[in-house]
Amino acid sequence: MIETLSPKKELEDLQADLREVQELLGRHRLVEHLVERQEMPKHELVESLVHRQNVAELRAKLDSMHPADIAYVLESLPLEERLVVWNLVKAERDGEILLQASDAVRETLIRSMDLQELVAAAEQLEADEIADLAPDLPEGVIHDVFQALPVEEREQLRAAMSYPEDAVGALMDFDVVSVREDTAIETVTRYLRRFDALPHHTDQIFVVDRDERLKGVLPLSKLIVSELEHNVGKVMVSDVVTLQSGDKAQDAAQAFERYDLVSAPVVDEQGKLIGRVTVDKVVDFIRSKSESELLTQAGLREEEDVFSSVWASVKNRWSWLAINLVTAIFASRVIGAFEHSIEKLVALAALMPIVAGIGGNSGNQTITLIVRSIALGQVQREHAKKLLAKELGVSLLNGLIWGSALGLIAYWLYQKVSLGLVMTAAMTLNLALSATAGVLIPLTMMRLGRDPALGSSVMITAITDSGGFFIFLGLATLFLV
Repeated sequence: MIETLSPKKELEDLQADLREVQELLGRHRLVEHLVERQEMPKHELVESLVHRQNVAELRAKLDSMHPADIAYVLESLPLEERLVVWNLVKAERDGEILLQASDAVRETLIRSMDLQELVAAAEQLEADEIADLAPDLPEGVIHDVFQALPVEEREQLRAAMSYPEDAVGALMDFDVVSVREDTAIETVTRYLRRFDALPHHTDQIFVVDRDERLKGVLPLSKLIVSELEHNVGKVMVSDVVTLQSGDKAQDAAQAFERYDLVSAPVVDEQGKLIGRVTVDKVVDFIRSKSESELLTQAGLREEEDVFSSVWASVKNRWSWLAINLVTAIFASRVIGAFEHSIEKLVALAALMPIVAGIGGNSGNQTITLIVRSIALGQVQREHAKKLLAKELGVSLLNGLIWGSALGLIAYWLYQKVSLGLVMTAAMTLNLALSATAGVLIPLTMMRLGRDPALGSSVMITAITDSGGFFIFLGLATLFLV
């Protein structure tokens, strides 16, 4: 009987594996603690039956797990326990696990390995996979790996490392299956049977001419049902989505989503087939891109290991906190400039956070929408006026609706019609300010060649807080005090 696993079931199983590993680590620590209390020599601990049994159980558990699941466990453990588990992983699996681990955790694992271990781990991987690890590896390791590779793979690795991380070339692998268009279908099927296994995510075979120029593709679904005596050229598909190594990875991801691709050929400027991109690499890129955007919106400089040292976390977070401190001081000075108004009408102190808070929320909605549209290639700089007009319309309508509601609440609480009108006007104006900032911040960042998401939530909050306080207290000073 085949058991069907849902994503929820798989997550529950993964968390159960994590709990089991933590339990085995707990036993390991308990034995060590007992040895320390009894002042036994360290070698007696190592030779003790209980200790060896715990280590054997933990190693057996790790051997039964997928590399991606081991990476999840390592990411979920504090540094000391993480290194205990890492040292028990079979050496031939090191490379696969390093590829699956997050960048921050990968760095801690690499720091714990010596040069020979790193070279051995890298040598287990394909050229495109080594290129993924290369930025985190010491220079000496890359040199030794280069020397150990066959000439063809060495050139592939050199090519893969030459591409920016946001280019198609960085996602490309070189493991392709190609045939000539004048080959008989029967010959193709015999050729494929010579493989122990086809490259992963092989849904089509690439058709090339004698100069390796791409002519089309032969989907496996057509290969299976075609007459054996037909030539490849008769049944191949000529209308193919092709990529070039210098294309943006984001554009490739959109093509995969739009056309439901499993794989796509990569060609050079002369149309020669040089590799392919597969859906698993695209999914990894999209996930990494999404995580990076979430971090940059919050003002984090890079991905952070949740169990990293205090100093490492401080270095990762300080820059935008410093900027936030400056903006908070500015907002406090705005409030300070209206101290006399607040003293005369204490209700202002209770109501002004509402104006600033709703403005910040509205601004974050606008900026998130614009950043997403920029990432999808739907927004260009020439669209700024139309976007600004549209978002101002939305904010003014929302301001009138919710500002009126807030004005009625203010009137009900303090029995002042003028205070209710000021609340309505302040809410409308601050929402208009937040919409303007929400459109202009990411478009300005794009014009400057920076990531539109960089610190966006920090900046929009600063503008709506200071602006909201100034607008509300300014109007109150003019009409109420």
